[in-house]
Amino acid sequence: QVQLVESGGGLVQAGDSLRLSCSASGRTFSSYTMGWFRQAPRKEREFVAALSWTGSSPDYADSVKGRFTISRDNAKNTVYLQMERLKPEDTAIYYCAATTRRRPSPAQYNYWGQGTQVTVSS
Repeated sequence: QVQLVESGGGLVQAGDSLRLSCSASGRTFSSYTMGWFRQAPRKEREFVAALSWTGSSPDYADSVKGRFTISRDNAKNTVYLQMERLKPEDTAIYYCAATTRRRPSPAQYNYWGQGTQVTVSS
């Protein structure tokens, strides 16, 4: 079992930066693929970024590529999402997720956090 708790959300202006953190419980955090997803009002939840247990080969949605960076610190059981040059369309609830799958589809994430709100004003 893994419990995930996101933090770092808030209200920022377009062009600002923000870093989200996701703290995980459990002794096997380093074996999980970690992902970030988001859900905007009246929209489906969408994939944002994912990172393997080794920290290599990050994967990004096209909409955030070049602006967002996912990273992890296995010693701290934490995964991060550094968001740069934020846009109003990045406004959403951001969720951290975990799975033991190596190259998971979004449906294969087993564990989810409660989410943290990110609001970007224009």
